[in-house]
Amino acid sequence: MTIEEFKEYAKIGKPFDTEELFEILNKQNDEARKITCELNGRYHPMEEIRELMSKLLGYKVSDTLRVFPPFYTDFGRNIELGENVFINACCQFQDQGGIKIGDNCLIGHNVVIATLNHDMNPKRRWVCIPKRIEIGNNVWIGSNSTVLAGVKIGDNAVIAAGSVVTKDVEADTVVGGIPARFIKMIE
Repeated sequence: MTIEEFKEYAKIGKPFDTEELFEILNKQNDEARKITCELNGRYHPMEEIRELMSKLLGYKVSDTLRVFPPFYTDFGRNIELGENVFINACCQFQDQGGIKIGDNCLIGHNVVIATLNHDMNPKRRWVCIPKRIEIGNNVWIGSNSTVLAGVKIGDNAVIAAGSVVTKDVEADTVVGGIPARFIKMIE
């Protein structure tokens, strides 16, 4: 199975429960750790950060991308970044299920974006279930927030710092808390 086939499989949301899938996950995890160790292990000017992010993600990232390391991901090849995205320090992207981030997004310090859950059956707890996360354009995710598997965040939304986003977020709204709830509309 190629990375592209894996990404298509993950989009369907079928469980990761075969040796073939775990082999791909483990191989790509090793590659992602090598690249993130280089990214996070010493100073790099922004051009070099973009080169390392391109290598990590498997495509040339935009010249408008800004990332402040350290940055962590345990797969790397299932992240789509729009134009003019800023990712602040210490973010963790668990992207096996797929992460799409639109244009002009701000991702605060220590944000976790997690696309996997485990099977609830204790005898199958080792099984991972992927669900894609989609973040619209002009979204601001505040520091120390967590976005959980399957969530869609609409354009222009703001996620207050420290929130845990468990459900979809409407466009032009501010949400916050644990779990994140509607606070107000953006005018």
